[in-house]
Amino acid sequence: MKSKYIILALVALSTLAFGANADSAIYGKDLIPNILGYDQKGSLHLGYYFTLMQSTYFKPLFLGVLIGVPAAFLIHYLVIGPMVFSHDRKKIYVFTLFNRIVHAIAAIAFILLIPTGLIIMFGSTFGGGTFVTACREIHAISTLLFIISVFPMFFMWARWMFLHWDDIKWLMIVGGYLNKDKKPVPAGKFNAGQKTWFWLATLGGVVMILTGAAMYFQDFRLEILASNGISQIDFLRASALIHNALGLGVTALFFVHLYMSIFAIKGAIHSIITGYKEEEEVEILHSSYYKKLKEKKEI
Repeated sequence: MKSKYIILALVALSTLAFGANADSAIYGKDLIPNILGYDQKGSLHLGYYFTLMQSTYFKPLFLGVLIGVPAAFLIHYLVIGPMVFSHDRKKIYVFTLFNRIVHAIAAIAFILLIPTGLIIMFGSTFGGGTFVTACREIHAISTLLFIISVFPMFFMWARWMFLHWDDIKWLMIVGGYLNKDKKPVPAGKFNAGQKTWFWLATLGGVVMILTGAAMYFQDFRLEILASNGISQIDFLRASALIHNALGLGVTALFFVHLYMSIFAIKGAIHSIITGYKEEEEVEILHSSYYKKLKEKKEI
């Protein structure tokens, strides 16, 4: 038993000596990698990359999103300012009651998931303990809300979210958000930015549910993994890497979604509450959709 602790102590000392960025050869030849399961025979050899990403890259990247994205939007708001549309014209019914309820559930889920996920990521900064553990449980419960909303949200909006030529044009002019002119922007019911957020939030969200469940429960065995030579530790490492990479994108685009709906377009958030958009807003920011509505005489 004593020899076990002596070996673990040597592992800790070696880790301190070489650091997180030690040469990958260390993980392939020495005793240390075999103890840690970094390069066991038949493994996916994810140990080195898991350690590197978790200890060196993910935290700075998340911190960059937390500081950089809001800073960019603050500059945009001060320099360009928000878009303001007339409220004197007709209102166009865009979102049904079902749309709004599902979106509200998803919104509550994201409002809980993202902060708690970040606290878990920076757990050591918050001192660990009860607070971080409580956030972990809130994160898990919030996932249930997201599960309830993500599938209805996918099926009710997916048909509007496929790539269209308008999306290329939209991207080329950044949706018209970099100037103060009210020129018609080529976009359907949803623009390229909203489509990107949709696919990441739904398909990416489902992957995050699965990888998050793997990390939360941990102590389980899937025969399909074992039969394909994938160890439990490899699966958990892969889950953590995928979960954090997707989480980085979700966090960034969630901030974009908030800024656009609350600040960049005055009153835009009311459409997902009441179901109605201002006619001028649709005419300018969703010009292709507006033309179709006019052709169908739905306005």
